[in-house]
Amino acid sequence: MNTAPTPFYADKTDLLRDMFGAEMIEVGSDRLTADGQSYPIIDDVIVVLDPGRYPDHVKKRLKDSNQDQAPSGNEFAEDIQKSFGAEWRKFEDILPEHEIEFRQYFDVVDLQTLAESRVCDLGCGMGRWSYFLKDSVREMVLVDFSEAIFVARKNLRNANNAVFIMADVTGLPFREDFSDFVFCLGVLHHLPQDALEQVRGLSRYAPRLLIYLYSALDSRPRFHRGLLAIVDAIRRAVSGIESPAFRTAFTWAAMFGLYLPMIALGTLVRPIGLSGKIPLYEFYHGKSLHRIRQDVYDRFFTSIEQRFSRKEILQLSDTFEKITVSDQLPLWHFLCEKGDRS
Repeated sequence: MNTAPTPFYADKTDLLRDMFGAEMIEVGSDRLTADGQSYPIIDDVIVVLDPGRYPDHVKKRLKDSNQDQAPSGNEFAEDIQKSFGAEWRKFEDILPEHEIEFRQYFDVVDLQTLAESRVCDLGCGMGRWSYFLKDSVREMVLVDFSEAIFVARKNLRNANNAVFIMADVTGLPFREDFSDFVFCLGVLHHLPQDALEQVRGLSRYAPRLLIYLYSALDSRPRFHRGLLAIVDAIRRAVSGIESPAFRTAFTWAAMFGLYLPMIALGTLVRPIGLSGKIPLYEFYHGKSLHRIRQDVYDRFFTSIEQRFSRKEILQLSDTFEKITVSDQLPLWHFLCEKGDRS
């Protein structure tokens, strides 16, 4: 006799009730209801986006009469949503260098303090950072507004302590301090809203935040900023080209024409102690071609890019009790702690 499979969230009603700050939670195989508000579930992903902001995959799976309505709320970058969804479907594998990068990002965090915590990965992409954290925390909440969230679900298919939410980080439906720790790495600088203001806004969701925002290269030699201006002009010119064939060709060309020559030059001058002066060398030497190509895609095919100096980041002290900015790559990643400001 065949029996219906148990819904993934059947044993997670207490977690969901607390996250949403709801009195009543009902969970089925294809729908979550929180205090009368209903959200579809697709492949174990709870979709809380405004229907007008559904990506193509969700539109095809759902026959929602409201999905063609104009979205409400904050300004929304549909092209960024599409680009990141395409990126993480193309580069979906967890790589060995991802674990090294995870350690770099979390150098300002004592991982042992997260052992009994609920941790939220905002803008999780394909789940590469949560993958290395899932066995060290009590609960994981992965959030992304693109189709990458389905890749994250696949990569964390054995993580029974995780929930997967398709949502916009600027409009989360969760209660205040629903999480013990939030990390948001490489996300906010691609939004149409001011990234530092978004960090301030995220303070309502957890007492501690780990953030990564692109550096304004304020700690780098002047010629790095000159090279960035050229690269940024190229990004603005090509980011709107959605052709998969063009993007594939461009990522290979940029990798061989820019990234690998810089890495080779850094290797050449390393014996005389000048490798740190060479753009791209420090972060990319020793990385696989697949990993470099993924970053080329990420770097050139996002239409919005914000950059910040260390001084600007430290101005977040108007919201947080303590700001710890790491001097290590990637620049700038930093820990924000609310403390007791009463």
